[in-house]
Amino acid sequence: MSDSRARRWLEGRAPEDDPGEGWRVEVVDVDEEGYVEGGDMGGGVTYGKVFRTHLLGKPVIVSTDPEINKVVLQNHGNIFIPSYPKSITELFGESSILRMNGALHKRVHASIGRFLKSPELKTQITRDIENSVKLSLENWQHDHLVYIQDETNQITFEILVKVLMSLGPGEEMELFKKEYKDFIKGLVCLPIKLPGTQLYKSLKAKVRLQKMIRRIIEERLTYKASFQSNLLAATNSNYSDDAIDVLLRDINDRGDVDRSQQLDFVAGNIIEMMVPGEDSVPMVMTLAVKYLSHNPVALKQLVDENMALKMQKANSRSSYVWTDYMSLTFTQNVISETLRMANIINAIWRQATEDVEIKGYLIPKGWCVLASLTSVHMDEQNYGNPYQFDPWRWEKKGIVASSYTFAPFGGGQRLCPGLEFARLEISIFLHHFVTTYGWIAENDEIVYFPTVKMKQKLPILVTPKSKCL
Repeated sequence: MSDSRARRWLEGRAPEDDPGEGWRVEVVDVDEEGYVEGGDMGGGVTYGKVFRTHLLGKPVIVSTDPEINKVVLQNHGNIFIPSYPKSITELFGESSILRMNGALHKRVHASIGRFLKSPELKTQITRDIENSVKLSLENWQHDHLVYIQDETNQITFEILVKVLMSLGPGEEMELFKKEYKDFIKGLVCLPIKLPGTQLYKSLKAKVRLQKMIRRIIEERLTYKASFQSNLLAATNSNYSDDAIDVLLRDINDRGDVDRSQQLDFVAGNIIEMMVPGEDSVPMVMTLAVKYLSHNPVALKQLVDENMALKMQKANSRSSYVWTDYMSLTFTQNVISETLRMANIINAIWRQATEDVEIKGYLIPKGWCVLASLTSVHMDEQNYGNPYQFDPWRWEKKGIVASSYTFAPFGGGQRLCPGLEFARLEISIFLHHFVTTYGWIAENDEIVYFPTVKMKQKLPILVTPKSKCL
């Protein structure tokens, strides 16, 4: 596209050689046959898969084109910076990893990624996830409704705080959970900080959370320092026990901040890292159960695959290792299909720091780009019968889970560092759930705003497998 054509598009006039195909936003839900029902939310005539609009008072270019999204997310040259609603920026603050750019973000992101992908963590945490899932399943009453959304939230929250700060079950965990729930309510709210408003309450909850985390950090440093000659050595071992260790080591490597700033930086980013892990993973577990409830063929193949592994382990009298779960091919396909349809992260916001042209579309300096992941995942040009839950599509040639037509964890420099950990956690839950119980799900609906949730928390009635046979 020439410069004049790009300008013509930006000014709101259709480029002369543009076919002018329309695009509209849809809300989707699954029907009794496993298909997704669409509901038109409006939307106007636009030019192709990229169009201009205003959202939250800002000029925005919305992209539903996977190639453009790829360029934006890869962000070569650091042309794009994160952009979020004011309530989020107020809650997370200036030192947030979400707002970091350049070398600092790259280093912190890489450090957290190496930790979450490490075989040492996966070996350690696999047993913890198994124990948490089994304990939860054992407490389910067979003659009462089980609310999957609540149960998965409980499981994942306990695992997450253990990975991030080595905090175990108990009174401190329950208090932390209470404060976190008050904090998270402020992510989508009016950006008004007056006493009594949700943002004000959430900011106060964050202060209390930071105090709790700072105390944990200080106790750890005191304990480690008693066995080491100095603070640097105390946080410089080869293996990190949790994310606090990772962040402390990164700070020591920088050596350019004082102790108070260290603690504030670590505490703030521990809180921030909880947001995707605490909200996204349990919803993928919940929606996998929902989709499988309406697709008996997929459910049978999933059960057969997982029962085979369970029998193999029983016969060999060997413990599970993390690679056992990740080797379950159809289970991974079910997870991929759930991620595609669930669209927990429906879009990613970025702001251009200079004028940039992508595929002939001009994005002016200061404008935001909303890279729509939902539109890509539900586009029939990328996926045949996109509204149908079809785990088998991932076996077909041409469907590549790492391509930019499939980006449930984002992409580029800010690809979620916990994606492998999330898959492992979901795999372990599905394995023990489907090999322990059969179930009947009650009718429920997906709510998409402000975040993806089940309207009734997905109630099910479970029957032990021994009674199902």
